[in-house]
Parts: sequence; C-alpha cells; structure tokens
Amino acid sequence: MEVIRRMIALNPRQTKEQTRAFVQTSPLADYDALTQSPRLKQLAERINTTQDDEQQRKLKGWLPFRCPHYTRFRDNQRDREHIDPESFTWQTCVDIDDASLVEEANMRAEQLDIEIGGEWQGMMLHKDYSARKKLHIDIRLPLGMTVPEAQRAYCKALGVAPDTSCFTPERFIYITPAEYEIYRADGWYEVLSDDEVAKRRKAYTDRGLSIDGRTEDGSYFDPGDDGGNIVSSDTPPDTPSKFPQKFKGVAYTSIIAEYWRRTGGEPSEGERNKRLHQLAANLRAICDNSEEWLLEVMPSYKLTVQEMRSIIHSACKEPTKGSRLMDRIVNALEMGISSDETEDAEAVAEETGVKVNVRTLPIGLKESLVGVPASMHMPVLCSVMPIAAAYADQVEVEYCDGNVHRLGLMSIIRGEQASNKSVCKNAVDLWKRQLDEEDALARKREEEWKERKKGRKANEKAPEDPHVQIRVVPVTVSCSTLLKRFKNARGHTIYSFGEELDTLRKTNGAGSWSSKYDIYRLSFDFGEWGQDYNSDQAESGVVNVAYNWTMLGTNGALRKCFKQDNIENGLSSRILVAEMPDSAFSKMPKFGKRSAEDEARIQQAVTRLRGFSGLMDVPRLRKAIEAWAEEKRVEAAKDIDHVKDTYRKRAAVIGFRCGVIFHLLSGCARESKACLDFALMMGEYCLQQQIKTFGEALRNEYVNAQDECQRYGANHSIFDQLSASFTMDDLRALKRGYCGESALRNIITRWRRDGWIEKTDSKHWHKVKVEN
Repeated sequence: MEVIRRMIALNPRQTKEQTRAFVQTSPLADYDALTQSPRLKQLAERINTTQDDEQQRKLKGWLPFRCPHYTRFRDNQRDREHIDPESFTWQTCVDIDDASLVEEANMRAEQLDIEIGGEWQGMMLHKDYSARKKLHIDIRLPLGMTVPEAQRAYCKALGVAPDTSCFTPERFIYITPAEYEIYRADGWYEVLSDDEVAKRRKAYTDRGLSIDGRTEDGSYFDPGDDGGNIVSSDTPPDTPSKFPQKFKGVAYTSIIAEYWRRTGGEPSEGERNKRLHQLAANLRAICDNSEEWLLEVMPSYKLTVQEMRSIIHSACKEPTKGSRLMDRIVNALEMGISSDETEDAEAVAEETGVKVNVRTLPIGLKESLVGVPASMHMPVLCSVMPIAAAYADQVEVEYCDGNVHRLGLMSIIRGEQASNKSVCKNAVDLWKRQLDEEDALARKREEEWKERKKGRKANEKAPEDPHVQIRVVPVTVSCSTLLKRFKNARGHTIYSFGEELDTLRKTNGAGSWSSKYDIYRLSFDFGEWGQDYNSDQAESGVVNVAYNWTMLGTNGALRKCFKQDNIENGLSSRILVAEMPDSAFSKMPKFGKRSAEDEARIQQAVTRLRGFSGLMDVPRLRKAIEAWAEEKRVEAAKDIDHVKDTYRKRAAVIGFRCGVIFHLLSGCARESKACLDFALMMGEYCLQQQIKTFGEALRNEYVNAQDECQRYGANHSIFDQLSASFTMDDLRALKRGYCGESALRNIITRWRRDGWIEKTDSKHWHKVKVEN
C-alpha cells in the first residue's frame, strides 16, 4: 500500500531565531513528535495553571504553532507575500475561545459530523484543546466555499459567533500536547487527488478568485455577515436572531425537516401555500403563537416576505389546539430517534424507568444504535459496554470510596427464543473488529509454531513459543488456556462474546472449568487468580484477571446458570443485565442499516479508547454516583430491603464505569451533564434489572438463613407505615412474622443510628426525621 507523506507548516519554537514570522515545511510526523515532548507538556501545564494574564500571554508566545491553510511559505517567511498557493490545504481551523461554549460546541461538532445528509457530514478533520482548554476544530472546506465562507457557515451550524481572526491566509494555531487531541481523521493535512484539486480550483476561478480563494488584495474572499452571493432565498442572513432558534435544545430546522418527512416531503410549487399554512398551524404552538417568530424560523420557498406574513397570519387566526404530531416530533428529536418510534420509546421508559437520549450519546455509542428499534436500545448499549471498556484497559479511575478501579464489565442480554438478540451481536461484531483482525494474525503465528513443533524430529530442539497476544477468546476456553492468554496479554483485557449462555453453563459445569465462575468474580475487581500443576502440559502461574465479556441467552438458561451459589456469592451483583422486549404476539420489528460512515465512526471510537492511559480524574461523576448510591441506601433502609441494599452498591460501580467510558468517548475536558445522566441511567437500569432477575432468589437466601429478612411484595416503606410514635409490637405486626426478634432489634438500631427515631420510654420510640 502506498504511503502518502503528509506535510505541515509549523514553527517548533526551539531557538530564538524561530520567531513568530518563521515557519518551516515538515512531515506530519514532526508535529506528532512535538506533541509528545516533555517540554511542551510542562509549558502547557504552566499556562493552564497561571492566573496572571500577562504572564500567561508571555508563556503562550513560546508555544510551537502550525498553519492550517498552507503547508509551504517561501523562504520560511510566514506572511501573505510568501504564501505558496499551490500548497493550499483545502481546510481551515475554527477557534472557540469562549470557555462557556466549549462543551456545547464540542458535542455539536460531533453531531454535525455524523448527521446523515448534512452539509458537514464527514467534514471534521481534527479537534483538540488549546493550552487554556479552549477548542480548535479543523474542517474540510466545502466545494466552492472560501475560508471565511466556510468559517461563517460552520460557526452558524455550531451556534457560535465566528472568530474573524481565523479568516487570514497566514493564520497560525498553537500546538498542544498529544493528550489534548480529541479527534483526528485520516484526511487531516491529506494531499487531495489531482482531479479533486482541479475541481476545487475551478470553483474558485469561475468566481473570479485565485486558485486558493483569494482576491486581488491577497485576502480570502469574504461576503461578510450578509453572506453575499452565497445565500439562497431560503437562507436567512447571518445576523443575530430576535427569537430562539431551538426548542427544548432541538433546532427548528431539524423539527421542520422531520415534519416534512412525516407529511410527504417538502412542498412542490403548486402546493406551497397550503403546505406552509399547515406547517405554521402545527409549528405555532412551539413558537408562542408569535407571527414574527414563525416568520424567522420557517422556510419561504422563494415566496416574498409579504406572502409569508399572509400565510402565517391566516394560520395564527385559527383557534389554538396544539399539535400532537409536533409533540411527537420534538420528543423524538430530543431523544435522537425517529418520530415513528416515540410510542415504543415511551413504553420502554414506563416499564424500565429509563429513557435513552440518543442525541446526547458520544461517538461510537450513538452509531451502535443506528437502525436499532428504540425498544432495543438498552440491550444494545449494555452489550457493547464490556468491549468498549476492554479497549480502555490502560485507564484507571478513582471511585467514590477512594479506591482505584479498572474498567471491568460483564453483561448478559436475556430474552426468550427469537427475541432478536442478534441485534446485539451485530453491534458487538463491529466493536471487536480491530481485535479480531489482530487476533487472526496472532493465531496464524501460533498455528505455524504448533506445526513446526509437531513436525520436528526427536533430536531437534523445540521451536520457541512465540507467546502471541490473543485477546478475544471463546466462552468455552479452558482455565489452562485462559491462564496462558492472561499471561501473554501484556496488561491488556481479554474479551469473550457468547451467543448462547447455555453453552457457557454446560462447559463451566464440571472439572477445572467450574472455577471460571471464580475468575468472573475476580475480573470485576482486577483480582488475582492462578493455578499450579506439576505437569508441563498444563499452564501454571498467577495473574491479575482482566476479563470482560458479553453473553446472550434465554431466561431459562439464565436461571440454570445462576442458581444458589452464583446468586449468593456475589457474581450476580457484578453482572450488567439487560432484557430484550417481550416479542410474544408482537409485529415483526423493522431494523435499519448502518452506513459505512457509521461503521467508520465506531472504529474511530475504538481508536480513541485505545489511546487513553493512566489515572483519570472524574470528580463530577464521583459526586453524582455517590449521591445516587446514598439515595438508594435510604430507600432500602426505610423498607429494610436487603436485596436492594445489596445490589445498589455494585450497580453504582457499574454505572460509574459506564460513565467513564462515555466521558472518554465524548472528548470533553470535564464530565458533561449528558455523561452524568448516562451514568445514572445505567446504574438505575442495572439495579432494577438485577433485582428483577436475581432478587427473588437472593431474598429466599436471606429468609432461609433467618439472619436477614424481607417483606414479600413490598412496594412502599415499612418506616412510613408506622405512626409518629410506635412500639416493637407495631413493627412486628408490619413485618408479619418474617423477622426474628434479633432482626427486629437490628432494624431499630439502624434507624436510631441514622437519626430517624429516638427512644421515648422502655417500650416506645418516636420519629424525628422522615426521609422523602
């Protein structure tokens, strides 16, 4: 395969002679080497921690920089006169310098890049943070657009004001350390084909511009705020809007586009007035019935302003009834799904208590749900979380209790026969593609070694074991082989995917395989496991277990797999369980297809996760999860629900680890609100599914042991049912014989310790604190 040498114009700022006017043409590899230098990392840290503006400005002056628009300046002089127009990059860099806009712009840039059919789909080339944690976004110029035109249009799509200082041909961008990089496309600083370059140059010269889009004075052609001759009759001027351009965070342009899709497409010339009247009648409810607001957000389809005013006025005169269709469209777009699926999504939310907001998901997770019915979103998300965590196996993170965690996750997707569990397999197959390709080469080497070993003569020395790294293993792997894979993993996580949980149960049922249940438990906490044999035929050793897996299975197989031992010994609380929707007597679901771009985005997500290492600090996520776990503790304590109290602890851990994956994929400097919402959603779903799947069996264990108690079918608090003053007999009556005397005394002791009750006399207590 031909290797394309990519060039970049940069100034490494390594000597005093390399002033800001100096720039040199270098291979892109030199840029990568610069970003890895300890000196740059130290300088960026000083800038980021310095509070004095003047000192910060001086330090920034020593940062290396790159030029986004050209790869060559004659005589290494960075000015307009020395530009080599032949080296134009056909890309530009948008600079977001307002700290309050960085997080929103970062997420919006991701959305624009994957918006099917959108103007900016696949146009993002690079994204990184500045030394002060502001944002740089490199984009490919759309055909025919000059740098200022593209900057203005892209910033408008982002919802930010353009920085006109970025419009200059000689513009430079400060270089920051490698860990500040969020995203890099294969096309960044790519040399375009001769045909593509010729087509782009002709688009400029046909407009009377130079081959790089400049005018006679050497600056890029800039139509200004009104957009000049590039604005169509339907494109509003790039001026400050009088009214909000979004409703519940969804752009009116997206709402209108979905409305046309649901109502037969955009209007033809003969039906414009009627269809626009219908649009205005539906849209006015979310525009406060304001005619001026509607005029600003509605498309005109080449009608005059006066004609549009007349149509809108006529629509607004009718009695306001609201619009169910518009409500469904907005709700769907809020969640990032088709408006056809809102009823299914609401039904799932009502049953499970969680609602997946696809629109806010980061790269990789969002594409995993493309073409997946809304009722199956949670099973698919749960199925890919373990493989995503396996890729981020060099990351450590401090949990709420101060302990450092690795990202160990295991999930089981349960459902009856023919419940479309294969939708999870399709998603996982895409995620593990990189590991499968690497393992195929490793397995080939291992097979060649085995053949050489088998074919050697008796007096020949055995060939040396290549110790290949194989990370995807079948669920039927023996303990001896699994130990060998762990030893050769070189600190990486092993992963398994099983299509039939029953296969796992059968192979783990006897002999040395039975200890694999112990391995699963240890893998959640990166625990230590090993075995010793005298024979050379079996693997011996001790390793730390890093093993993630995803299993699919029927409810019957799950019950057989999780009998008393695996319920009580802690394995059940370490599993992220997801349930496929009930398919009994239901219509056949409709699945969509992921595009090549969707699949490429998942691979980009994989690459991003593999690039992280070291200890990550997520204080906002820790705080959110700790508050959630405390809320569940109070709920469980009030009802003396030992099952909920048991499962809430590791459900919080699982939700936290899922939140870390979201954060890594999002590319945000700190945990976003969407990240916190996702982590809490995963924790809540995990807890409810664990209780639903394993709760009754664990409850029976407590009752049989008679050292804990549970009240069957309790949906409300025992504590709340007691009067303000009560006796032990009152509590005993509510527990209806399910508790012994020692357990009742423990309940009273726990309530006193938590400050909920105080003793009135030898037989009575009274409430002093009631938690809602």
